[in-house]
Amino acid sequence: MMTDIKLPEDMKGYRLHFVGIKGTGMTALAEICNSRGAVLSGSDVSERFYTDDILEKLNIPPVTPFSSDNITGDIALVVYSSAYKPEENPELIAAAERGIPCMMYSEVLGALSAASYSCGIAGVHGKTTTTGLTGSILRELNFPAQVLAGSVITSFGDSCTLNLGHDYFVAETCEYQRNFLRFHPRKILLTSIESDHQDYYPTYESILAAFKEYIELLPDFSEIIYCADDPGVIEAVKFIFTDRPDLVYIPYGEKAMGDFKLVYRGLKNEKQVFTLEGFSGEFRLCVPGRHNARNAAGAVALALALLREKNDAVTPADIERIRAGLLSFRGAKRRSEVVGNAAGILFVDDYGHHPTAIATTLLGLKEFYPGRRLVVDFMSHTYSRTAALLSEFASSFGAADEVILHKIYGSAREKYDGNVTGRKLYSKTHCRHPNVRYFEEVMDAETYLRSNLKKNDLFVTMGAGDNWKLGKALFGYFSEQDISVL
Repeated sequence: MMTDIKLPEDMKGYRLHFVGIKGTGMTALAEICNSRGAVLSGSDVSERFYTDDILEKLNIPPVTPFSSDNITGDIALVVYSSAYKPEENPELIAAAERGIPCMMYSEVLGALSAASYSCGIAGVHGKTTTTGLTGSILRELNFPAQVLAGSVITSFGDSCTLNLGHDYFVAETCEYQRNFLRFHPRKILLTSIESDHQDYYPTYESILAAFKEYIELLPDFSEIIYCADDPGVIEAVKFIFTDRPDLVYIPYGEKAMGDFKLVYRGLKNEKQVFTLEGFSGEFRLCVPGRHNARNAAGAVALALALLREKNDAVTPADIERIRAGLLSFRGAKRRSEVVGNAAGILFVDDYGHHPTAIATTLLGLKEFYPGRRLVVDFMSHTYSRTAALLSEFASSFGAADEVILHKIYGSAREKYDGNVTGRKLYSKTHCRHPNVRYFEEVMDAETYLRSNLKKNDLFVTMGAGDNWKLGKALFGYFSEQDISVL
């Protein structure tokens, strides 16, 4: 159902309908279009998501269930999530029958990017946080950009987007199904590349090739800002340099050379502290994880590149605003998100669903909260990813004091072949970690955790499944207790 239509520069009064509007990316796109004057409606399932709060602020109540009756004659364009198939969803079928054009989320994002000076932030890990950090800096600089992140960002006013103007557009761009190839980047920030989305990219080489294609989209003499600490990124950059010596290559990280070489200075007053080679003084972060210091270095590099694009010069006052922007960042929804503290137990929720993300996030939490016992409840997402990275998953919980595992959270986009299960992951992990337990269903672990979580524990729900519900239930239980946990 892909079309070649162009979105109007002035979207005032332009009528859009979103199929699957509660998805994080779709809600963010709705925010962007709303800020540009479009008239919006949307539909989705009845289950409440955290994006419902954003849609309520926009006064866009999602209609349920999906129905052909929701497709009215005044709709100029239907935007749909990749979770819904044009040949199956009744609204997409009705739109096609009535000749109303339909575009996927990634196509509309690409069309928007073509109308602005656009920068894409990409990578298997770290892109949401890096986008949030970049936006937090641009907000402090009052830079005329729209920023779109793949989650709710606290410093964006609990929204997925930041709207300061339309001249520049900074967006998180996703590699799944090569969606980012529809984007029109003038600059790219690349955080990480490794094997993932095995249902679409069966080999590391296949996902690496997609990222190379993405970089190749850059116009002549554009800038690519890349993490020098990531082996996959370094491999991609080496390959690209042969074909694209015209590009300006800007490395960041602990192994980088130049202005954005990072030196990690540790923790001071519950903040991470680091320095960058090209700048005097320290930079500070309120969020845990050494990997986030790297993300922050990338965000600084991109913000400065945009400043120089617009103004040529960067002033000392700009650098101080950049420091303030980093400090203002308090994280993203489901990225080491602090749910709350109850009965002396700190509850955190995180979206990490790849072994590298799990290991780095847990290590960062352990370092940030050194006096707490770290208990992690993990639910693996997709059979294909679990099977392909089984050994890596089993070895990723080293920083945790106790690990709880469940059945695999399947995806509608793949078929289960019976070769891997949650119990198989448990058996593999049990050989490598001294304290692992298994509960088939997520809520089966609630009784055990009610009895065994203690004061000063750090309890983390982790994964792209629905085990966050367990953390929410436990937080509610301990919040209601009249006495502290012994």
